[in-house]
Amino acid sequence: MNLDDTIAAPATIPGTGAITVIRISGPDTFTAVDKVVEFTSGNASSAEGYTIKFGIFKDKDGSPLDEVLVSIFKAPHSYTGEDSAEISCHASPYIASRIMEILGENGVRAASPGEFTRRAFVSGKMDLAQAESVADLIASQGEASHRIAMNQLRGGFSKELREMRSELLDVASLMELELDFSEEDVEFANRDRFMKLLESILDHLEKLIQSFRKGNAIRNGIPVAIVGPANAGKSTLLNTILGEERAIVSEVEGTTRDTIEETITIDGILLRFIDTAGIRSTDESIEKKGIERTYKKIEEADLILCILDASLPYADPIPEAVQTVIERANPEYQKLIFILNKVDKLADNKNVSEFNKFVSYVESQTQYSKEKAECLQISAKEGFGIKNLSSVISDYCKSISSEDSGTLVTNLRHLQALTSARDSLLNVKGGINSDLSTELVAEDIRESIRHLSEITEPISDWELLGNIFSRFCIGK
Repeated sequence: MNLDDTIAAPATIPGTGAITVIRISGPDTFTAVDKVVEFTSGNASSAEGYTIKFGIFKDKDGSPLDEVLVSIFKAPHSYTGEDSAEISCHASPYIASRIMEILGENGVRAASPGEFTRRAFVSGKMDLAQAESVADLIASQGEASHRIAMNQLRGGFSKELREMRSELLDVASLMELELDFSEEDVEFANRDRFMKLLESILDHLEKLIQSFRKGNAIRNGIPVAIVGPANAGKSTLLNTILGEERAIVSEVEGTTRDTIEETITIDGILLRFIDTAGIRSTDESIEKKGIERTYKKIEEADLILCILDASLPYADPIPEAVQTVIERANPEYQKLIFILNKVDKLADNKNVSEFNKFVSYVESQTQYSKEKAECLQISAKEGFGIKNLSSVISDYCKSISSEDSGTLVTNLRHLQALTSARDSLLNVKGGINSDLSTELVAEDIRESIRHLSEITEPISDWELLGNIFSRFCIGK
């Protein structure tokens, strides 16, 4: 990848709308445009930035290929920081491919995935964290994930990192000064004041690290595990929520052998509903593997819907299933909803006493708070109670959305760098408490600064940059 080349790529998908936009960036942008577009007046090279010119894009033989609008962006006031142009043509795949072919014959290379954003990063238009947020913004499928990506793109996360880095740099500089005067036993960096600063930064880093679970869930979709005994109505509930026959429903136990996953957006948040194999004792090897995956999904989910067949007598496998879910769930960060299904079969007070035992047992077994666990009654088949369940899920989504006003970490690379920075600062804290030499403490501070810098600042690891930007779409 030569960043001195002039590059081009479709920024939209040809054939899916009224127009296609082809983006061009690099030192020879306007020279190339003037070779292939005949403007009604003037040319691209002499045009002012932030203007749009009408012209005819010429085919190889000089005949008109299409009427186009060319948007002009002069360096450094463009997305990439270079001279750039965007050609808006009709959304014919043929026209778009011919324009790219003709531009190629005039010295313009086809862009690699993410190359425009990589150039914006290299030219200082955005830091690395902001550049990565561009891909998140494009991929956002709900209001919450969009808001997180926009906050990062606007530099909110980067600002927090710069402030921490600046404070650590000040201390590191003072410690370096101490090393220059080591023979005079002078202390420039007040240790008590530094320890207070250290505690503050460690607390900030810990909050960012802990935010990753929620941030990653909002970015990729909050996992909702639908679990419970075999034949309790899990697949029927999934189909009811989705409004379509997505999962196979059968009276035969053990129909679902593997997880089935579908997504839906509620209150601006993407949810990933996962139908799982029924929890029960079995010797069938394939079903056993499915149940093991169920256990894993319980641990990974943020919201757990435990479906129980309320029409059955209060006996195994109900208590066993409830205990299994409770033992594997974590009340610190998981919401648990016990759903008593098939209440339509309790007509004429049939099994009412058994049912009351059922409700009492479920409510007594959970150690969750009211905010973290609820017990609802529904009939997934008849639709009874579904509106109430949807309301509870909606309230959960709103609570998640209202809590993301601060910075949420969504990127695994950022999490790893933050964790390494925290660990280095914990070494600093331990070193100061044990009167470690200034030289060794200063090295741990420098190490933490390096880890924070990995997230936002230009680095020389071109392989890492190539890996990051290769995940972008063509044209961005």
